[in-house]
Amino acid sequence: MMSRSKALFICGSINQTTQMHQIAGELPEVDAYFTPYYGDREVELLRRLGGLEGTIGGNKLRGRCLDYLRQHGLPVDDGGRWGDYDLVLHCSDLVWPSNITGKNVVLVQEGMTDPESILFPLIKRFPSLPRWLAGTSATGLSDRYTRFCVASPGYRDLFVRRGVRPEKVVVTGIPNFDDCARYRDNDFPFRGYVLVCTSDIREVFWYENREKFIRKARSIAAGRPLLFKLHPNEKVSRAVAEISRFAPEASVFTGGCAEHMVANCDVLICQYSSLAHVGLALGKEVHSFFDLDELRRLLPLQHGRAAKNIADVCRGLLAGEGRAARGPSAAPSALEAPARGRRRGAPPRATSAEGEEAMA
Repeated sequence: MMSRSKALFICGSINQTTQMHQIAGELPEVDAYFTPYYGDREVELLRRLGGLEGTIGGNKLRGRCLDYLRQHGLPVDDGGRWGDYDLVLHCSDLVWPSNITGKNVVLVQEGMTDPESILFPLIKRFPSLPRWLAGTSATGLSDRYTRFCVASPGYRDLFVRRGVRPEKVVVTGIPNFDDCARYRDNDFPFRGYVLVCTSDIREVFWYENREKFIRKARSIAAGRPLLFKLHPNEKVSRAVAEISRFAPEASVFTGGCAEHMVANCDVLICQYSSLAHVGLALGKEVHSFFDLDELRRLLPLQHGRAAKNIADVCRGLLAGEGRAARGPSAAPSALEAPARGRRRGAPPRATSAEGEEAMA
């Protein structure tokens, strides 16, 4: 009797973790194990010292990931210590643990990436520098994976322009953003408001003029009901105090499903948030720090098959098709078949934020 293949799913934020869970649900023939985001010894030391709290490698987001995995009864191999994996699915290659080097690795795009900072050209020129210095704009630049599954042809072009090898990129769609229309079916009690979705810009050590942003949101709202949905990685007490000071009429939500809030709003105001894609897919009036024409070009495929498409990429690698990605070859074709029903036994379709709505 042939032994079953083993796969390690490296998770991170709740968005990344729920995407990995959905992909694993489409691979019933594989023994799946899950881990919070991790790196080598120096990364672990930084985490223990509290130096990673603004990132998916920090204790806060690691704790949320572990809570999700335990709540869903998923087998956890923290740090991939058990080894002997036939396949690894990685949520971000900004940190690369040495115990997955040399294995078949599928990198899965999370969502929107950061704009290219002044450090981005430096990271491209000197690959030995830590990629996380350039933020998620450096996604894919490790070149250590076998396949890179991305959200759309537009994102494929973006990553290739940034330096990713085109023969490694597969356009599959990404699970939490491949069927935004489903978010219209929700029980969020409000309608017809202006929604502001903030970002954790300051928590990841970028500059933000939050007062200016809040005042701009009030101007766009022009007297209409104004709701703020805080990023789950933000310092809540500070953000709530700022909104109370500069937009005292606004309601502030620190939890709940952001996608449902987007589905019910009239206007969406974002900073650097993948929720802008949800708003555009649902035909909302969207304001973003990104150029809207560029966001429309990047819009994730809306076919509802991303998890299955990524699982098919994994099956190909397990069948021995991964060697082509290590040398020049034609770019893998996009997997854009129409949606089908969810496979029996697969995990429920997830959203990028979970939990009860909490209004401050």
